[in-house]
Amino acid sequence: MGDQKRHKILMVSDFFYPNFGGVENHIYYLSQCLLKLGHKVVVLTHAYGNRSGVRYMTGGLKVYYIPWKPFLMQNTLPTFYGTLPIMRTILIREKISLVHGHQAFSTLCHEALMHARTMGYKVVFTDHSLYGFADVGSIHMNKVLQFTLADVSQAICVSHTSKENTVLRSGLPPEKVFVIPNAVDTAMFTPAPEKLSHNEIVIIVISRLVYRKGADLLVEVIPEICRLFSNVRFIVGGDGPKRVRLEEMREKNSLQDRVEMLGAVPHARVRSVLISGHIFLNSSLTEAFCIAILEAASCGLLTVSTRVGGVPEVLPDDMIVLAEPDPSDMVRAITKAISILPKIDPQVMHLRMKKLYNWHDVAKRTEIVYDRALGCSNQNLVDRLSRYLPCGGWAGKLFCLVMIIDFLLWRLLQLWQPPEEIEEVPDFSLPNSECPEFKEDGSLSLR
Repeated sequence: MGDQKRHKILMVSDFFYPNFGGVENHIYYLSQCLLKLGHKVVVLTHAYGNRSGVRYMTGGLKVYYIPWKPFLMQNTLPTFYGTLPIMRTILIREKISLVHGHQAFSTLCHEALMHARTMGYKVVFTDHSLYGFADVGSIHMNKVLQFTLADVSQAICVSHTSKENTVLRSGLPPEKVFVIPNAVDTAMFTPAPEKLSHNEIVIIVISRLVYRKGADLLVEVIPEICRLFSNVRFIVGGDGPKRVRLEEMREKNSLQDRVEMLGAVPHARVRSVLISGHIFLNSSLTEAFCIAILEAASCGLLTVSTRVGGVPEVLPDDMIVLAEPDPSDMVRAITKAISILPKIDPQVMHLRMKKLYNWHDVAKRTEIVYDRALGCSNQNLVDRLSRYLPCGGWAGKLFCLVMIIDFLLWRLLQLWQPPEEIEEVPDFSLPNSECPEFKEDGSLSLR
């Protein structure tokens, strides 16, 4: 790839390895694919336990674990300007050309995008979640998102439902928002070598056991399914505050031999759990996309899911049975899934998933968004402030004040430590034998 087309990207989020989740997987696999395409990718996140400083991952992916500790749900405490000095140093040291922030709930992402725009960098934001409009938490988050996206270069959503939600919440022009779905590493999630017997039907649940993931629905659905089908067994993987309710349900209904609670499941063990079952059950109350459904389908499981958010866009109709987030309708959907289970061939489903989703396609489409972002015109501070004023009668003025202070602090840093005094990191390329490779189906081979 010619140097004029080589992007130097800083991925920023509070959510990254060693934490596990959809956002973490997305950043990791997207970064690996972009590296393979010839771009430079650096990840910025907060420290996890004793993991602090600079670390290297597969393919030479460089990760800055800055010494900020999480205070709530792996999020760092908002500082507004506290991250400006270290952000500026990393951007200059790594000769970054574009900053890509992930997840609306990430404090570090919002601060990084704000500082990057102050310093004149182009920024891209990817929204991985759906939020409402009525509760206090959503109202607060929507106003924060409106502030962050007022001056963003381009935005990405993982589904069309997510795009509609983001545009309504932030007021961002729809033409600035692109839909690029998640993907799955089909080389990692393969079906069991032999088709499982249908004498006993095993239903798999792997999810954080929290309200948003519909753990309360499981408390009502599982006993009813066990009552209707004597040959059905559940395996529940995941942990969270709602785990106690599930364990109480199991004790109350004497289902210890039919409901297995695994607790938190490391990502490396997810496939081994999935291939032990026939049906994957997702009970989420809100979901922008749901990578777990892709992983289950790639392993050949028929999916039963609540019809929420972007879930209906994820799989073809013959690979998923949808239900309203209501216990009786979910029981109906599971009953239907059990009846059509003999028609499901896990190997055929896996081959279809190879064609539907791969990270190489996601990276190529994201590359186009980067090109468009870098093509956006540069604006001075006055022009940028005009974008914040429409954010609200008092909020717009407050946002302008925040950006003016950020700009003044940046100028003071420029005087205190000129950019030429910050040592730049030399670029290097890994030998091909050490780079992640794409197979013919588009999946990653991480060697």
